[in-house]
Amino acid sequence: MSTRYPLSTLDRAITLRADFIQINDTEIYKRCKVQLHAQGIVLRDIVSGAEIKTKRQQVCRVGEFLVAEIDAKVGGFGIVPVDLDGAIVSSHYFLFEINDELLNHRYLDFYGRTHAFQRQVSAQGSTNYAAIRPKDVLGYTIPLPPLAEQRRIVARSEELAAKIEAARGLRRETVEEAAVLLIAAEQIVSGISSENKWPLKPLEDICAVFIDCDHRTPEYVEQGVPLLRPRDVRRGHIDLSATVRIEPYEHEQRAARHRPVYGDIVYSRELSFGNAGMLPEGVEVSLGQGTMLMRARETVMVGEFLLYALNAPVIRDQAVKAAKGGAHPHVNLKDIRRFLIPVPPLPEQRGIVAYLDSVQAKVDAVKALQAETEAELNALLPAVLDRAFKGEL
Repeated sequence: MSTRYPLSTLDRAITLRADFIQINDTEIYKRCKVQLHAQGIVLRDIVSGAEIKTKRQQVCRVGEFLVAEIDAKVGGFGIVPVDLDGAIVSSHYFLFEINDELLNHRYLDFYGRTHAFQRQVSAQGSTNYAAIRPKDVLGYTIPLPPLAEQRRIVARSEELAAKIEAARGLRRETVEEAAVLLIAAEQIVSGISSENKWPLKPLEDICAVFIDCDHRTPEYVEQGVPLLRPRDVRRGHIDLSATVRIEPYEHEQRAARHRPVYGDIVYSRELSFGNAGMLPEGVEVSLGQGTMLMRARETVMVGEFLLYALNAPVIRDQAVKAAKGGAHPHVNLKDIRRFLIPVPPLPEQRGIVAYLDSVQAKVDAVKALQAETEAELNALLPAVLDRAFKGEL
């Protein structure tokens, strides 16, 4: 049977504290950050006072309720944890002391994750003005049973939250294990699992097309032809979602040597990315700095086998050894030409590609399921907490 707890405005149990300090350039400070969707307060960074432009800052105290002026409507609030006691925030945050004789800070922390509380925050003020003011926070209502009942609800909420986090952890482990499985499967490309050592050939002998990018820096435009950069080359595919664009005439100049087509492989020469992806069908792209283009010689190698090889440890290890440049390590074209690739017979290549494709499909399915269940788990805790604060658990 549910028990409806009496509602009270927060001003009965919390008080705004607006004390500021002057930042000293010679001292070191922790700065904290409010995560969205009521996911708590975390460390933003540790910096010297000289790096902080706004010298008037607030000091957080453990157990206080911290609210972001702008991000509160999307869950930008939480309780200051022990490890961030003494951290600083700007005037765009509000700090509230909690009267622990009336309100348990963990109780407030959990209530802040409920739909009931978040609906109050998101509905405050005009739709065109996202900021929350201290008076808004003080006017939010909260069920306020006796402290003993608050502690019972906190204990039950912590128990449920731990179970949900355990389920989330198991799903994360599954995704990680699936990724490890794919890497292990890709070791096959290296010939490690082959009883008969496959012959090794330099990459330039395997490719019918082997072209570096145009090194000119073009002007970017809003509408035009996508220009691939190293960050757009992902493991096994090309990400066109965030690509910059160039004028069509610029693209035509770059495509004079070779026009990238479906099935061509784009390789990132920057080691921080260091992946290869295959161009999808029906797209027109240009190559930006730090990328290069390859196409397998059909009589020697299957294109998909080359793609897997370029992403496998057999190439990654060679790239690491050949890399130059400290801050942004990269691999020169002449070194890439000499990368040694195992070359099994074509029928065996096709069989390996079919096997790796099946493993990749399973990994993708696991990741898709993880994304789906992660969303479900994220929605589960607020729903459960809503029931707890209505006295139904």
